[in-house]
Amino acid sequence: MDMRRRKLLAVLAVALVLWFLPIPEGLTPAAWHIFAIFAATILGFILQPIAIGAMGFIGVTVAALTGTISISDAISGYGNSTIWLIICAFLLSRGFIKSGLGRRIAFLIIQKIGRSSLTLGYAITASDFIISPATPSSTARAGGIVFPIIKSLSSALGSEPGATARKFGAYIMQIEYQANAITCAMFMTAMAGNPLSVELAAKATETQITWSGWALAAIVPGMISLIVMPYLLYKLFPPEIEEMPLAKQMATDELAKMGVMSGVEKIVAVVFCGALVLWATSEIHHIGATTVGMLAVVVMLLTDVLTWDDVLNEKGAWNTMFWMGSLIALASALSKSGFIKYVAEGAGSMIESAGISWTLAFVLLILIYVYSHYGFASVSAHIGAMYAAFLTVAIAVGTPPMLAAIAFAAMSNIMIPLTHYGGGAAPILYGAGYVSQNDWWRLGFIITTVNVAIWLILGGAWWKVIGLW
Repeated sequence: MDMRRRKLLAVLAVALVLWFLPIPEGLTPAAWHIFAIFAATILGFILQPIAIGAMGFIGVTVAALTGTISISDAISGYGNSTIWLIICAFLLSRGFIKSGLGRRIAFLIIQKIGRSSLTLGYAITASDFIISPATPSSTARAGGIVFPIIKSLSSALGSEPGATARKFGAYIMQIEYQANAITCAMFMTAMAGNPLSVELAAKATETQITWSGWALAAIVPGMISLIVMPYLLYKLFPPEIEEMPLAKQMATDELAKMGVMSGVEKIVAVVFCGALVLWATSEIHHIGATTVGMLAVVVMLLTDVLTWDDVLNEKGAWNTMFWMGSLIALASALSKSGFIKYVAEGAGSMIESAGISWTLAFVLLILIYVYSHYGFASVSAHIGAMYAAFLTVAIAVGTPPMLAAIAFAAMSNIMIPLTHYGGGAAPILYGAGYVSQNDWWRLGFIITTVNVAIWLILGGAWWKVIGLW
């Protein structure tokens, strides 16, 4: 029997065992059965015997087929407004890549501040930060825009996988992986799983996170992490080449090849800036984030930045719709059934009986949530499996709802660098062959731990200032 079939049988076995186990007192059969399907679907996301989009579709189909939920509830997730926000953001990202604007921004920053390995680390970090609000695929951002640039620069400096990796390539690959995770945490539209956290918070606890609310909460701890990380990595994992005379010249040459900014690039820049302004000021004009995203796509279609074939061929967007829509439908049904409330109340009672304050309980929950990522090869699977449960438990023991919702959502990204399989950009950056697994895990643990401390301590102080607790 091949590995794929074994994984499928494992998913089926978990579903059947849970389905036929005695139902815990206090839960209805419907609540227990939707949990069995949900748990098996999450296991399928983790093991991935088939694509996660297909796995999600199977999950909602089984739920409808068994009468656990209605067919209208089963397909409700695909029409969710948050899903369509992320689809629109994927298409905006396509405009960035297709027009070349993303590469131009990166080369401009390198040209301005890429004088040494350290300043080049900051240049790459700044590049990722600037384009992150419009690129919900961290893989596309790191792999499609930044990776070709840093790989070319590494080769130009004579740094290749193997004996010369530590000259420069190993350092800059780690810089991008760490920066990518931090920027993912800073904007709702910077990573495909972020809208899932937003939706689960709304479904499970009725906590509404807005684009501007997320950005405001994340800007201070995020910027501190972006400032600290390149310097810390430079000290922990220094490149052999310190001065970087070739970087500025390479960027200048590449910009010369690109020529003057094209009309298409200018349109994408205006659309991007306009979307950011509208997202950030939604409380003034009351135009929803999804509507803004749709407007951005419409403008790019009308100006021929994107063709309809571009829309149809954006596989990442449609794959996200299937797995996230399925998960939202199942999570919504799980919440409505009373299962999450049941678990939260039980865990909350245990914590209260132990005499632990909500602040200590909150920190412990955050640490468990973050370091359990060693067991996940997918951020989305981790969010789907644990976000709603940890959020509801944190709130049950007294953590302010918005504080808990945003903190767990941000940590869902901060934890990515722990392993060489922890996020979508990992197969590209680790797969380049510059950094050993031991170094990847060592640096990942140290920098993730530093970032967790920054976000909980300095971020916590900022969250107090803006009224999250």
